[in-house]
Amino acid sequence: MVLKNWMEEMAKQELAKQVLETNRYTQKYNLALCPEDAALLAEVRADVLRAEKRVEFGDGILPRIIYVFCDSAYIYQDNYCDSLIRLQEIFFQYKNEMLDEITDDELLAFMREQFEEVCRGDFDYLEGTCLDLFAQAIRAGYAGYQETAGRGEFEKVDIVKRWDRELYLEALRWEIM
Repeated sequence: MVLKNWMEEMAKQELAKQVLETNRYTQKYNLALCPEDAALLAEVRADVLRAEKRVEFGDGILPRIIYVFCDSAYIYQDNYCDSLIRLQEIFFQYKNEMLDEITDDELLAFMREQFEEVCRGDFDYLEGTCLDLFAQAIRAGYAGYQETAGRGEFEKVDIVKRWDRELYLEALRWEIM
């Protein structure tokens, strides 16, 4: 028990150190984490891994999440740490939901693209709609995402009719006539 706790604490400290090192890159986007934020993120990671019954080897996914999302139009200093917590939770949940069929890079690419373009920064929509539909498709055998590395895939699995500018303008023309 003591050995397990010691090893977990060492892993948390190493992750916190790696997270703080990302500040050198993210500062150009006016984002930085303090040591307390880094410790919190490491603690949350341990909790999420336990809850999702997952293990991580090596550097872990959090620094990669940071690098992928740091230039997002919807993440800024005031919500940075909370956004990373949420992204980390969503990532591990959907690695499980997709039965580990998708690589980390494919999932991150899909998450980022949907977060920016479809969800417009809405974590609930990312989690509850975009990723849920994508996970359902993957569990049903969809593998087209492998050719695109997870990019441009949502339209293929989306069941929600979106607003279409051309269709809207055509409807206006009919209304005017």
